[in-house]
Parts: sequence; structure tokens; C-alpha cells
Amino acid sequence: MAQDQTYCIMLTTAGSQEEADTLAAGLVENRLAACVQITSITSYYFWNNQVNHDPELLLLIKTRSSLYPQIEAFLTQQHSYDLPEIVQVPIQGGLPGYLSWIAKNTGVAE
Repeated sequence: MAQDQTYCIMLTTAGSQEEADTLAAGLVENRLAACVQITSITSYYFWNNQVNHDPELLLLIKTRSSLYPQIEAFLTQQHSYDLPEIVQVPIQGGLPGYLSWIAKNTGVAE
């Protein structure tokens, strides 16, 4: 069953640990993601006509590609940024058992 699904990793960033934790928990609790990993990063970016750099937290969201619209809506509503990073990266392959686990934990019926 897992082989027939299309999976992805979605990326977003947060400016605080509290916001990252809230977003991650909400995604998993709502079965929009099977897993969300949070890691500290430094982002360099162009905003308001200047180069900025800030510490941020990167969220790696493991999910099904078909859930992109719901995840985008969730992040857009819940995020504190005016323009949050919301990027979808397809998973080209993976351990079948792990992909099946993603499916089971994102509300896919066996």
C-alpha cells in the first residue's frame, strides 16, 4: 500500500522554539504529518531591501503529498510570519516500512 502513495517532506521555519513546538504538535495531532523534526539554523535572506540574518528553527514535516493544501492552510493560519516559508520536496524513494508508517500516521486507511 505504501508504494502507491506519494510522499514528501515539507519545510517551514519558525522564529522561536515555542512557535516551532506549537506548529509541530498541531501538524502531528491533526494527522497532517507523521513526524516533524525541528533543528536550529541560521537564515540569511533578503527582506525589506536589505540582507538579514537570524537564528531560526527549521521544521522538516514528513507527510503525504496530497495533504499539501491542508498543511499550507494550517501553516498560513497558525504562523507568525507575514510570508512563511512553505516548501514541498518530493520523496523519490524510501524504506517501504517507513513510507507505510507515514501513511498510517497521516490518516490513510490500510
